[in-house]
Amino acid sequence: MSTQLAWIKKNVVTCLSRDERVRLIDWSKADLSLSVQAQLLGLNRSSLYYQPVPPSAEEIALKHRIDQISTDHPCYGSRRITEQLKREGMQVNRKAVIRHMHEMGLVAVYPGPNLSKRAHQAAISPYLLTNITASYPNHIWGLDICQPTAHRLVG
Repeated sequence: MSTQLAWIKKNVVTCLSRDERVRLIDWSKADLSLSVQAQLLGLNRSSLYYQPVPPSAEEIALKHRIDQISTDHPCYGSRRITEQLKREGMQVNRKAVIRHMHEMGLVAVYPGPNLSKRAHQAAISPYLLTNITASYPNHIWGLDICQPTAHRLVG
């Protein structure tokens, strides 16, 4: 009997999502106790009683304002947004602004590192005529090859 219970527990945990396993709980406590059901379904008993709290009206208003500031000024990070909110009279912590920005997926637009360094593709070509002197006309020729892009050919 214990082998069958172990097999059921293993397969239920791997085949069903957490929400589906929570729905399988029998709250009437008729046959099995709640702790045994939670153990068989691979759930923590304490997590069964948790009821998520909806966000408050102030938090929703703060998130809307953070989103509006971030849309108007995409280069503003958490520090500038916090200062802007404080100028508007809102009492807010920078870490709260960071948390709300992370929840909404907002990131400031800023330049990446090493922008002043030359790209490897744009390396300077060596000068090949160092030891050659132009002694007569048409001795040295130069050629610049440009490949036209597709949008210029189609147009």
